Order: sequence, then structure tokens, then C-alpha cells
Amino acid sequence: MLVSLFDYLKNFDFPGSGLFDYVSFRAGMALITSLIISVIFGKKIIRLLQKKQMGETVRDLGLEGQMAKTGTPTMGGLIILAAILIPTLLFAKLNNIYVITMIIATVWLGAIGFIDDYIKVFKKIRKVSQVDLKYLVKLE
Repeated sequence: MLVSLFDYLKNFDFPGSGLFDYVSFRAGMALITSLIISVIFGKKIIRLLQKKQMGETVRDLGLEGQMAKTGTPTMGGLIILAAILIPTLLFAKLNNIYVITMIIATVWLGAIGFIDDYIKVFKKIRKVSQVDLKYLVKLE
């Protein structure tokens, strides 16, 4: 979005509008923006998830350090999605087919992860089907 804005501002000789023509500048700004999003908003999202008690429930298998993981917030992928998608939408050229494909794939896989966490946390479904067990046995 900012690329299109600064392309338009180039017509008015706006100072600094040519910087968005450089991939290195846009990549650096995307990196900094992603870091800021993940650090600042990440803490807030983790606190919110802990406050809502959307944490992991761990079966007691007697392993060392296992119970320390109890209450670890799930749905932390929201932080990762925000840190990827917001800088991409701000600094990438959105008419590029590769950028569009990356955005679609990221949103799609993020939706799958969200649905998985939602089922695990709210529906309390943790069953493994017979098909999954047969597949796991073949891998070993």
C-alpha cells in the first residue's frame, strides 16, 4: 500500500518518495516493522491469552519438566501471522503474483492452525483417528 502511495507522491516531487523503489529499503522497513509488531503486540497478545486461560493442557506421562508446560498459551501463531502479513501489505508490491500467492498461502495455513487450536482449546478434542495411527506406525 505504501508503495502505491509513494508512487503517486513522486508526481508531486515529494522528498524521499523514491526510496520505496528500492527493494532493500522496503525489506529493511518490513524487517523493522515485523520486529516491532512481534515484540510490542506479542506481549499483549500473550497476556490476553493467559488472562483468558487459553493454555495447553498436558497429560501427565511422568516426564521431567513436562508439567511446566501446563498453561502455555496456544494461538500464538496470531503473532506470527501479524508479523508477516502487516509488513507485507505495507511494503510489498501487491500486484506481484508471488506476493499474492504468499499472502494467500499464509492466510490459508494460518486459518488451518487457528481452527486446530480452536478445536483443541474450546472443544477439548484430542483424539487421534485410526488412519493417523496407521500412518504413524508406517513412519517408524
